[in-house]
Amino acid sequence: MRATSIFRGVVGVEQATVESVSFEESESGHGLVAVVAVRAWKRQRSRCGLCGRRCPGYDTGDGRRRWRTLDLGLMVTFLEADAPRVRCPTHGVVVASVPWADHGAGHTVVFDQQVAWLAVNSSKSAVTQLMRIAWRTVGAIVARVVAANDQARAAAGRDRLDGLRRIGIDEISYRRGQKYVVVVVDHDTATLVWAADGRSKDTVQAFFDQLGPQRTAQISHISADAADYIAKVVIERCPDAVRCADPFHIVAWANEAVTRTRIDTWNQARALMRTEAKPVPGYARRHQHLPARDRVAALKGSRYALWKNPENLTERQQAKLAWITANEPGLWRGYQLKEQLRQIFTLPAKEAPAALDAWLSWARRSRLPAFVELGRKVGRQREPILAAITHNMSNALVESVNTKIRLLTRVAFGFHSAKALIAIAMLSLGIDRPTLPGRKSTHG
Repeated sequence: MRATSIFRGVVGVEQATVESVSFEESESGHGLVAVVAVRAWKRQRSRCGLCGRRCPGYDTGDGRRRWRTLDLGLMVTFLEADAPRVRCPTHGVVVASVPWADHGAGHTVVFDQQVAWLAVNSSKSAVTQLMRIAWRTVGAIVARVVAANDQARAAAGRDRLDGLRRIGIDEISYRRGQKYVVVVVDHDTATLVWAADGRSKDTVQAFFDQLGPQRTAQISHISADAADYIAKVVIERCPDAVRCADPFHIVAWANEAVTRTRIDTWNQARALMRTEAKPVPGYARRHQHLPARDRVAALKGSRYALWKNPENLTERQQAKLAWITANEPGLWRGYQLKEQLRQIFTLPAKEAPAALDAWLSWARRSRLPAFVELGRKVGRQREPILAAITHNMSNALVESVNTKIRLLTRVAFGFHSAKALIAIAMLSLGIDRPTLPGRKSTHG
């Protein structure tokens, strides 16, 4: 085998000829660097950098150009080649494509692949120190790798959105100041298939626009929380799909109602303690024998006892709940309403409708403002709740993906754009997982 062929494999250059190797002092503080002069094979020259179509030459462009590639041992390495321009009938005058790098990139494909793999599988400091690049550069490379994967799938007639049947839609906050990303997860493959910056009807509409009418019609089940901007678009674009409410969010509403009831009870007791007056109207008469100060002290620290599931209570929390049972009937009623709503999601599908209707009736008659309001909200979600029970669907998988994205936001801090965060999320949680250069991919 010729030495040039071996060296071509060492620096990760395909469909090109290595002409020479030279060494020079770096102006950016890297010390001695290697410069590998290469020339694309004839059949790869004079092609549009955007569409790859063979085009007539236009001029020599800016002359010789360099691309950062993988280091040769301890030495920073660049590829150097001519960068002529061509005239494309579609895209006009553009720089000709090269087989070792994407259009407009300052790094080779193998360099991008290694950076993307490291960004997903190692820490921020490990990527920047090992590859000797800035963290913001990592964000640009990751976004470029995702775009290249999408282009490769499109060229093969495939798409990340192909074959979707059961999906989950949710939102996640990635930065302070109401910065949100909407994510779509495939329940069948447990992968992230789509994400976009923003939290509005337009964002969800953009997903269905990209999905297209034919593939949208194939969606059979959609799980989501009760956000209006999601529900309205789903009803409009997927009227035949089964909408499943997320049990986690419904129970979270109940926990919020318990919290509001606890705060109301606390405030009533505090008012009595300050004035030593009779209980406010509507308060149970049997409380009047209890000193207000004792009630305030007993209510202190009851939040977690009311939030947690009964099987997870500590002995102290069980005692706190027992005191509430005996002395705070309104708060105890709110706790029972919360627990009964949670238990409905564990019932068989045949029993759930009657149980939910009975709960809604109880909530309306509870005389607890927070639960009366909760009853109205749950009533509006009756059909999606029953669908979630019948089809055993929730947003648990989506929440799991969101948790992983939250971890990625810490890693991605410094990218300064949702685009880079979405790109690293797609690489970490999507179908096209990054692979190291020269390794075979195990993903579709």
